[in-house]
Amino acid sequence: MKAIAYTQAGLPIEDPASLIDIELPLPEPGAHDLRVKVQAISVNPVDTKVRHRAEVSAPRVLGWDAVGTVESVGSEVSLFKTGDVVFYAGVINRPGSNAEYHLVDERIAARKPATLEDAQAAALPLTAITAWELLFDRLRIPEGGGEGQVLLVTGAAGGVGSILVQLARKLTALTVVGTASRAETQAWVKELGAHHVIDHSQPLLPQLKAVGIEQVQHVASLTHTGSYYAQYVELIAPQGQLALIDDLPTLDAMPLKPKSISLHWESMFTRAVYQTPDMQAQHDLLTRVAALIDAGTLRTTFGEHYGTINAANLRRSHALIESGKAKGKLVLEGFD
Repeated sequence: MKAIAYTQAGLPIEDPASLIDIELPLPEPGAHDLRVKVQAISVNPVDTKVRHRAEVSAPRVLGWDAVGTVESVGSEVSLFKTGDVVFYAGVINRPGSNAEYHLVDERIAARKPATLEDAQAAALPLTAITAWELLFDRLRIPEGGGEGQVLLVTGAAGGVGSILVQLARKLTALTVVGTASRAETQAWVKELGAHHVIDHSQPLLPQLKAVGIEQVQHVASLTHTGSYYAQYVELIAPQGQLALIDDLPTLDAMPLKPKSISLHWESMFTRAVYQTPDMQAQHDLLTRVAALIDAGTLRTTFGEHYGTINAANLRRSHALIESGKAKGKLVLEGFD
């Protein structure tokens, strides 16, 4: 089968060897696996991070978001049958979805939203899981709750932010403030439902005060947490919460103590990597997201279509993500 892989970590994306087209054997499903014929994928910042950092001794296939048709199932599969069209985000410790056929555990997959094309649906899984878990599992905001409280989403125009803003606005009573630094991305965040949009390239607290917000009860820091950390300590209310998803070499939690600010990490791969007892929660939440999409409550975060699935187009996608200028999700569809 066709696949796209890297064989050497850390190569600049401009180097044609940073991602290459290869042929691999067809994978055999395990007991809980679906073998999916991949139809569309999307690209996430984690793809670029792994490509830079994870050394390999054999070609490694990246990619986690996918939409495809179930072509065969493992012996213990009960949630799906052959012919079902599914969407999912996979798991970081297995081969990725940048391939014609891909194995995924049924407990972290769901049926694709019926109202979306494949490319539109492929934009959703990883970021929807991350945003949902961050909001409801880590910050523990109850659905319909949060009235009188403020959620600040830093980096709200990216993939996770684009769905988190929608979830918070549609399913909670929180006041949602998103950050974006360009006119184009600020308009996007406002369109997604944020009550207020501020510029993260400028000091945050004066901008919050300008819209009548003196302090924030919840912060979802989606990028460059280290750059904003001191500002968070200042603007978060006593007994507030800070949740983050990005990778930091170190983080000194002591500045949070005087205000009793709680710190929450979100990694959407945790359940699948550690095979937690509640692993099927990701199937359940993706099923809920699909229903919300089909009901018109949520919208896809599809940003740009980058063509067919091949090494050249994936290199272009990685380059845009590394530039920090992506809006929404980058999607590729079909094999040459």
